[in-house]
Amino acid sequence: MSLTKSILCFFISIIIFSNCEDTQSKKNKSKVPQNTDTTSVHTPKEQNSKVISNGIKNTTDQDTDKAPFKLSNKNLREFMASYGKDNPENLVKITTLYGDIHIQLHTETPLHRANFIYLVKEKYFDETFFYRVAKGFVIQGGNSDRQEMANARFRIGEYTIPQEPVKGLKHTRGAVALSKQWVDNPSNRSTPFEFFIVIAKNGAPHLDGQHTIFGKVVKGMDVADKISNVPVDGSEWPKENIFIKAEVIK
Repeated sequence: MSLTKSILCFFISIIIFSNCEDTQSKKNKSKVPQNTDTTSVHTPKEQNSKVISNGIKNTTDQDTDKAPFKLSNKNLREFMASYGKDNPENLVKITTLYGDIHIQLHTETPLHRANFIYLVKEKYFDETFFYRVAKGFVIQGGNSDRQEMANARFRIGEYTIPQEPVKGLKHTRGAVALSKQWVDNPSNRSTPFEFFIVIAKNGAPHLDGQHTIFGKVVKGMDVADKISNVPVDGSEWPKENIFIKAEVIK
């Protein structure tokens, strides 16, 4: 082979090699994924496979994702009517540092009774206090400044309860009623979480017709009186938290 031919072949080889390298480099760059987080990528097979959802239950491709059940004004009546039939209890014990208070619930106020039983069984009140002491008037429970209480309300739902007036039920001493919002509440719907016990010896007749009375203290009014005499701040909040534990007796 002549020297000229050898040199020519050498340069042709360099050109061919150079072109292949550039082309392959471009192909590799075009295949690099923009998002390398593989947890955000699922194949249809992966999506339909059995998985654990929030550590609660197994789901398959036949299952659908369902939001947790929450109470609302739309589903309240239907839920409480059914719950009330399955949970007919009407005696609740409220335990505090000062002793126990037994509350008999009225069957004439079925929505309020079922709601109170439901909250007791959901352990809602166990995260709350008797947070308001109005001297010579009422003690009020079912609220607190604890995050656990806020979490429980979020879990249970946002709703109010239609008023259930019962002829003959008055705000006498020992009566138990739910609080209500005073603004934009012409039908006197009850807030579901906060209840009060009338302490006043002569009752609180000015509240008649304003709140739903759903129970009465049948044991432990002396305990309620003790709570009504604890030191409070300017907003009627006891200076020492009065924790509540609630349980259904029968």
